[in-house]
Amino acid sequence: MIRCHSYGSWLVLSQRMKRLLMHGTKIMFPLRAAILAVLVSVALCQDDYDYRPPSMLGPSGPNCDPECDCPIHFPTAMYCDSRKLKFVPTVPTGIKYLYLQNNQIEEIKAGAFDNVTGGLRWLVLDNNQITNAKIQKGTIDKLTVLEKLFFSHNNLTEPVIPPSKSLDELKMMHNQISKFPAGLLSDKENLTSIHLQHNQLSTEAIGGAFKGLKSLVSLDVSHNKLKKLPAGVPSSLEILYADYNDIDGIGAGYLNKLTTLRYLRIAHNKLVDSGIPAGVFNVTSLVELDLSFNKLQSIPEINEQLQQLYLQANEINKFELTSFCKLVTTVNFSHLKHLRLDANQITYSSMPPEYSNCLRHASEIIFE
Repeated sequence: MIRCHSYGSWLVLSQRMKRLLMHGTKIMFPLRAAILAVLVSVALCQDDYDYRPPSMLGPSGPNCDPECDCPIHFPTAMYCDSRKLKFVPTVPTGIKYLYLQNNQIEEIKAGAFDNVTGGLRWLVLDNNQITNAKIQKGTIDKLTVLEKLFFSHNNLTEPVIPPSKSLDELKMMHNQISKFPAGLLSDKENLTSIHLQHNQLSTEAIGGAFKGLKSLVSLDVSHNKLKKLPAGVPSSLEILYADYNDIDGIGAGYLNKLTTLRYLRIAHNKLVDSGIPAGVFNVTSLVELDLSFNKLQSIPEINEQLQQLYLQANEINKFELTSFCKLVTTVNFSHLKHLRLDANQITYSSMPPEYSNCLRHASEIIFE
């Protein structure tokens, strides 16, 4: 069974598996089909909650709603998933983990969570048909200790945020969210992960959405309608995914404020050379930078500490070694390990002979 991982974890996994197969520096490394299939499957996993089928946990307890299972060996969990439910059933006292995914729920009626307002920690509502108008007052807005809210694949047009200051993970992927009022997350000091991909968010809609977050590590706003990278993100951020948007440039100094950012994806956008200020990607914290499927004509300047650079499917027509190394000595050189330049207008012959001194750690450079 494949367990879902964050992209950072997937990257580490992929590198380890590649090292088992690689022997020396190569211009192009062909991944074996089976290994590639595993890596892609892991990378695409999104719903990473710890779900255990009730059949593995023993018979249901006596206080459980008849539509669901509350295993006596895991009495704090209530399993109501994949039951063709139209509404949220009665949740008994003591439940901390509530699984309601893969149903036909259209509304959440008032009082649905009255027995667990101060106890429910995980609420999984993925793959239903819920709209904002059908979430009654006195439901999610009373969950004061909720830690994880999974609300993906529904019909939300704006975020649903519980009052809990313990919230650490928020997933609202594949909805129709077009606005995110500023201040909704201002008191969420423990929030570490936000997933908003596949919505209708614009740059203006999320202008003040992430201010005040002191612990945010991962933010995914890919597959939206952004024209700029999100403003006001905290310096704690380590992972930022903004691929599949309409971004045409990066603000000068944007990354200088994100001193711990390690993984940045801006693939499948509208980036052009004029929108990339000199040195904007020359920051020491970045480990991976994905600029593939854009409209760049030259390789932007990167920091020597970068390890993964993806530039495939651009319009690059020259290979300038100064993009990777300003100075080459015994201690000054690029630590880049993987570089993709396929589907551009350059070939291996475009590289100067001295590239091997600058890119001495590169084990994979792909041109075609």
